[in-house]
Amino acid sequence: MVEPASAPGLIADIGGTNARFALIGPDGQAHDARTLLCADYDGPAAAARAYLREVQAATAPGRGAFCVACPVAGDTVALTNNPWRFSIAATRDALGLDRLTVVNDFVANALAVPRLTAADRVRIGGGEPVAGRPMAVLGPGTGLGVALLVPAGDGRLVPVATEGGHVTMPATDAGEAAVLERLGRRFDHVSAERVISGAGIVNVYQAVCGVEGAEPATDDPAEIGRRAIDDGDPLALHSLHLVFGMLGTVAGNLALSTGALGGVTIMGGIVPRYLDLFRASPFRTKFEAKGRFRDYLSGIPVDVVVHPYPAFVGLAGLVAAEASTK
Repeated sequence: MVEPASAPGLIADIGGTNARFALIGPDGQAHDARTLLCADYDGPAAAARAYLREVQAATAPGRGAFCVACPVAGDTVALTNNPWRFSIAATRDALGLDRLTVVNDFVANALAVPRLTAADRVRIGGGEPVAGRPMAVLGPGTGLGVALLVPAGDGRLVPVATEGGHVTMPATDAGEAAVLERLGRRFDHVSAERVISGAGIVNVYQAVCGVEGAEPATDDPAEIGRRAIDDGDPLALHSLHLVFGMLGTVAGNLALSTGALGGVTIMGGIVPRYLDLFRASPFRTKFEAKGRFRDYLSGIPVDVVVHPYPAFVGLAGLVAAEASTK
């Protein structure tokens, strides 16, 4: 039998559309990354076998760590936006793994935070993180993920998955109130995710057009971004400023609620794509706009992660931790 130290680790980031696989070598780094369409396979075991055939792995993986875009509360995992439903134990056995750990995707993103380098992040205001205090991680993408890293007192950071993307979105000025009032006619609950996500960009843009009496030009979030940056479309530009300002409000609320003096980290694909626009947005102003606690928040650093696959970094850490317990 191959010694665990020499066997590679198998990692996967499984979402609604794609499953991204990679191997972790002795150096702890991900390599041979591939993206497979979930619709082409009946579950993660079949997709993983196809991946391993494609990369022609010389040694069978000994450990696995997958992250999934859904809650993980037991052996059975049911993807939220994907028909895959699988047993962790059965998938482990089907792939011949000694261990298979499955976590929520934002747990994997949170676990990446202490492993990222300075080149992987861009600082958006604040001072230095306070050692030994919680860290908050959130990120708009298809949805709005939120997780925490809480110090355990023995040097470890414990990830905590949350459903913080579904908190009620408050209005902090008349412009936001007008947009949220219109969205309230469409949705029984206007959560943060309804406005801070890919679909949220469309929701906000359509509401802004409605307030201004204009016809929306598109329902594609990427096109709204293009119109804002390339064309200087005032409605598209205003919509993105609203989205980023509301992200600042939610991030500030999260920092206050969790005591995240260890810093706030922004993940996801949306903010890095529009980084210059994000810097110029009301994000930081809204983040700190908490009245008597403005000074408290002004010192909290906010980092935007620009690493292309932070979940892989977090999953690599899980594989390394499992190897150390063998």
